[in-house]
Amino acid sequence: MIQSMTGFGKATGTFENMKVVVEIRTLNSKNLDIYLKAPHFFKEKEMEIRKMIGNALDRGKVEAVISIENTGGLSNYRINTELAKSFYEEFDQLAKSVNADKTNLLATILRMPDVLVTEESELSDEEWNFLKKLVQNAIEELVAFRTQEGESLAYDLTNRIKSIAQLLEQVPKFEAERISTVRERIKKNLEELKEEVDENRFEQELIFYIEKLDISEEKVRLENHLNYFLETLKLNEPIGKKIGFIAQEIGREVNTLGSKANHTELQKIVVEMKDNLEKIKEQVLNTL
Repeated sequence: MIQSMTGFGKATGTFENMKVVVEIRTLNSKNLDIYLKAPHFFKEKEMEIRKMIGNALDRGKVEAVISIENTGGLSNYRINTELAKSFYEEFDQLAKSVNADKTNLLATILRMPDVLVTEESELSDEEWNFLKKLVQNAIEELVAFRTQEGESLAYDLTNRIKSIAQLLEQVPKFEAERISTVRERIKKNLEELKEEVDENRFEQELIFYIEKLDISEEKVRLENHLNYFLETLKLNEPIGKKIGFIAQEIGREVNTLGSKANHTELQKIVVEMKDNLEKIKEQVLNTL
């Protein structure tokens, strides 16, 4: 199932007096780029958390934020007094400048990152398993979000590829007229020169010129690329890069059609194809 690279997942849980919130956001990116922000208490597990996220999300710009809040006694924690004072002074000045209520100022400061510091030097196995489950839940929610967005992407991509295919079906009805127009234009130009022309030589040169304008191979290749794109959309794996490459091949054939068109209506068809293709490329950038 196709997935979007844009997504959001959140998981919340409480372990003893510690409330933990895990939030993961993703945006489109060619490679996997993980930014992880976690309290000092969890720093020792940072590499393992990064590995969990990387294995599950494959590609994209990832921002993962883990925060903790004390919900009961402070027996396992100490307050980072200097940091708390710094926050208080800043918040106090801000509250005064906007005439805001300062009733819950201290409670807000206690929720700020690294204000509450655990006295334990290492995470216990129970705490790590608890955190690991929260990270996994946030990842699963994010993947579900990506999948839902992917359904919309697949619908739009499918319709635009089919639109190009329908435009391609209109090409043959202008081909005979196109050749006839080319023939008449060349003949008229020669007549204006008021020179005698060897009809046999003229026909040979005309056939040679028309062969250069032949678009039969381009039509076949374009149709194959369009079908391959639709088949790839059905794969149950990350396909963003693959359909990006196919879109490039589609673009090459459409450009060649445009350069060989020599016909007003065919040029209009090519322009509509390019319009659809540009929108496809925009969507592909956000496809996992």
